[in-house]
Amino acid sequence: MTDSFTRRDLLKALPAGLLLPSLGRMTMAADDCDIKPKRVAAIVTHYTHNSHADVILTKILEGWKCDGGPEPKLELVSMYLDQFPDGDMARPMSEKHGVPIFDTIAEAITLGGDDMAVDGVLSIGEHGDYPHNEKGQHLYPRFRFFTEIADTFEKHGRVVPVFNDKHLSTVWEEALAMYERAKRMHIPLMAGSSIPVSYRRPALSIPMGSDVEAIVGIGYSGIDVYGFHALEFLQCFAERRRGAEVGVEWVDCLQGDEMWEAVDDGRISRELLDAALKVVPHQSGVDMRSLEGEEVALILFQYRDGLLGALFMLSGLAQGNSVAVQLKDQASPIAVHAEERTEPRYPHFAFLTKGIEQMMLWGQPVYPVERTLLTGGVIDRALTTKFEGTGQINTPKLAIKYAPVDYPYAQEMDLLDDELFRPRG
Repeated sequence: MTDSFTRRDLLKALPAGLLLPSLGRMTMAADDCDIKPKRVAAIVTHYTHNSHADVILTKILEGWKCDGGPEPKLELVSMYLDQFPDGDMARPMSEKHGVPIFDTIAEAITLGGDDMAVDGVLSIGEHGDYPHNEKGQHLYPRFRFFTEIADTFEKHGRVVPVFNDKHLSTVWEEALAMYERAKRMHIPLMAGSSIPVSYRRPALSIPMGSDVEAIVGIGYSGIDVYGFHALEFLQCFAERRRGAEVGVEWVDCLQGDEMWEAVDDGRISRELLDAALKVVPHQSGVDMRSLEGEEVALILFQYRDGLLGALFMLSGLAQGNSVAVQLKDQASPIAVHAEERTEPRYPHFAFLTKGIEQMMLWGQPVYPVERTLLTGGVIDRALTTKFEGTGQINTPKLAIKYAPVDYPYAQEMDLLDDELFRPRG
C-alpha cells in the first residue's frame, strides 16, 4: 500500500487498535499493520478504584471498557507502586494477570534483570497521600518518578518512550527540568490531560492557522487539580492559531470583583464568556458574579503574539470544561464542551490510552509535550501570584514555541468499534 490518502481513509483501513502519529495525508507499508503489542512498565502512586491508574491500566489489562473485551496493543509487564492504601487494586490485579510488582522503579523497567526489558514506561503520579505546598499544589512525585526512570535509561544506555499523566510536575522548575532532560537524552516524552481527546459537544475544532481574535475558557473545582484540565483544553484550540504557539508573556490570577471588572471594561468578551457557559453543564439559577471561594478565579494571561487568554474557574456554577473562540471575519463564536462521562468506565481515558498506545507502537509522541509544559507553567504562575498577591507576573521562561499536531479527538478517532464509545445523539 504505497499511495497516499486521507486520514479518514487510513483510519478505516487500519485494524482495530492501531493509529498512526502522522495525521493528514500519509503513506503506510502493508506490513506495518502487523506490529506487535509493546511491553510497558507502569510507575504509579497508587492503584485504587477509579484512580488514574485504574482508568488507564485496567483498560490495558481488561479491555477498553474494563470488561474483558478487546484491549490496547500494549502488554503491561511490570508495576512499581509508591503506596498501598485501603482498597488497593494493584496486588489483586497483579495476581490475576501475572504482572509482577517490583520494589524499585529501576527493577520495574529491567524486570529485576541486568538490562532494559520494556518498550515503554507509563508514569501515573496522580492520587495518593502526598502533601500540598503553600500555593495549594499537590506535590505528587512525578519529578522523582521521571528522575529514576531517566537514571535507569542512562545506566543502561537506551531510552524508550515515556508517558507522564497530567502535569509534568505541579512545580514549574521540576517540570522544566524534566523537559530539558528528556530533550538532552532524546527520550520520547508525552504528557497531559484526557480532556483534549474527549468527546466534544458540538463535535468540532478550528482549522490549523486560524485567525483567532479572542479565546475564553471555563473550568471548575481546584485551580491546581482541575484548572490544568481546563487550560489544556483551551490550549489545544489556542495553539491552532496563525503562527502556531509562541508562548506566554505574562500571567495574572484575579478573584472577586476584579474578575468581573475584566469583563465589564471589555478586556474579556462577555459574548465569549456567555457562549462558553451556554455549552457547559452548569447549575441553573446561579449568578456567576455571586460565586465565592478559593476555587473561583480568573486566570488571565497574554500570549507573546498579543492574544489574551482567559480561563474562568467557576466552582459552584460550572460542572465541566468548555472553550469559546472568536475567529476573524466570523459573526458568532465557536463554543465547545469537553464531555467527562463516567460510563463505561470513563471513556475519555480510553481515548487518552489510545494516544499512549499509538505513542508506544510508533516510538514517538503523537502530540507535543510542550503543550503540557506551557499549560503547567501558566497554572504554576497563576497559583504563585494568587498566593503572593503580586498581581501580573512576567513569564520570560514561558516563551515556549512549538508546532501543533492535528491529532484527532474522540469523535474523529472512530477506532473503538463499540457503540458505547460512540457519541450520543
